[in-house]
Amino acid sequence: MPYTLFVFIAIAVAFRLAALAISIRNEKRMLQSDAIEHHAATSLILTIAHIGFYVAAIAEGLWRDSPTSAISVVGLILYGLAMCALVWVICTLGRFWTIKVIIAKDHQLISNRIFDRIRHPNYYLNIIPELIGFTLALQAFGVLLFGLPLYVAVLSLRIRQEEKVMRSHFHKYGSVGRSLGAS
Repeated sequence: MPYTLFVFIAIAVAFRLAALAISIRNEKRMLQSDAIEHHAATSLILTIAHIGFYVAAIAEGLWRDSPTSAISVVGLILYGLAMCALVWVICTLGRFWTIKVIIAKDHQLISNRIFDRIRHPNYYLNIIPELIGFTLALQAFGVLLFGLPLYVAVLSLRIRQEEKVMRSHFHKYGSVGRSLGAS
């Protein structure tokens, strides 16, 4: 595997760990202020699926040991765009952004052009493109073919659960704004 892909893996893992640190900080602050976590089991399963996806893609990429190609470059670009989307979502949601579904007492529904047009932009503009980009960069086509549908199944459950929580806590949900702060 070319040196650049090792660097890519290191950067990708570091980026995800940094996002996790932000999430943990926000979770602790909200839970100390009597926030309520919903669907903790699904959050745990989704976390395990994300870690498993990364590990499987890295393993397949190392096993495949393919030279860098146009597919790798497309994957790197897609992954980079997905990380830009993650930074934007974290900045937009601020102290409410977590990888869990947590409702704080002072939680606010976010409304802006993107959140008003795309339900759960972190899932559709970050996570799905991130996983596709990661596998393409590593040429981990088996993980893309088999792992992505499994991940999307868990993510679909999470989206349905989050929708239910949002509708029950935000009376304006559906007409204005579309995100809790959960990733």
